[in-house]
Amino acid sequence: MQVYIELAVLENFCMDFTLLYAAKVAVKNPSPFWRILIAAILGAAFAVTFPLFKLGAVWSVVVKVCSGFLICLVAGKFKGIKSYLKFSFAFLIFTAILGGALIGIFSLAGLDYAAGEGFILSKIPIGIPLFGALLIIIGAKKLASRLKKSSKEVVTVRFFVGDESAEVKGFFDSGNKVYCRGAPVSIIPKEVAEKIVDESRIKDGVKIHTVAGSKIIKIFTADKIEIDFGEKKNNYNGVKIGISPQRINTAVLHPDLLEDVNV
Repeated sequence: MQVYIELAVLENFCMDFTLLYAAKVAVKNPSPFWRILIAAILGAAFAVTFPLFKLGAVWSVVVKVCSGFLICLVAGKFKGIKSYLKFSFAFLIFTAILGGALIGIFSLAGLDYAAGEGFILSKIPIGIPLFGALLIIIGAKKLASRLKKSSKEVVTVRFFVGDESAEVKGFFDSGNKVYCRGAPVSIIPKEVAEKIVDESRIKDGVKIHTVAGSKIIKIFTADKIEIDFGEKKNNYNGVKIGISPQRINTAVLHPDLLEDVNV
């Protein structure tokens, strides 16, 4: 029994970690590795102890869903309830898909599947559920690449900080992966930043990686930016802005802004 329990813990940890990572990839959450690791450990502990409570069918589902939302809260970095719900639902959907796939494998192999007994996975070679989890994560990456919103179309961007404002051309770049405390960062030319902020007073910074190596760029928060797409204008409040250490002529906008519009 001790061996079965140890295998069950290992299996559930691997499954939860992979599914959480799949959710992170699908919704492009900036969560670091260690948060997903801790959440997977909590998920494995819950999965092994859950059968001991002997709950009814309805309460079992309720408790499992609630536990899913809880470990997602630990696993991700969220700037609001919307991003948290996106991450959580992605995790639950991937979990349901993988669960259905495993039941199908058990049936094809002529093995009994007793939902909720906890130790059933320990009787199955660990490579089977992990292979299924691997397929889920590959699918998540493909889904994320298809859903990725980016555009090389040049737009007009106006930045507002207090009573100051500045305008520059820009474009959304899917290669911009810069975040500051979970918030997306758009990069603007130094000459534009000087029109709206005093760079010497900026204390915040974030590390970026370029072909020339790693650098710390200064970060400030614009009260509002307005992006003119030609046919429409979108307003974004409280946007993180980075000052380019190199000479650039246009603003490099973060693709996440296309999903977070405040009109």
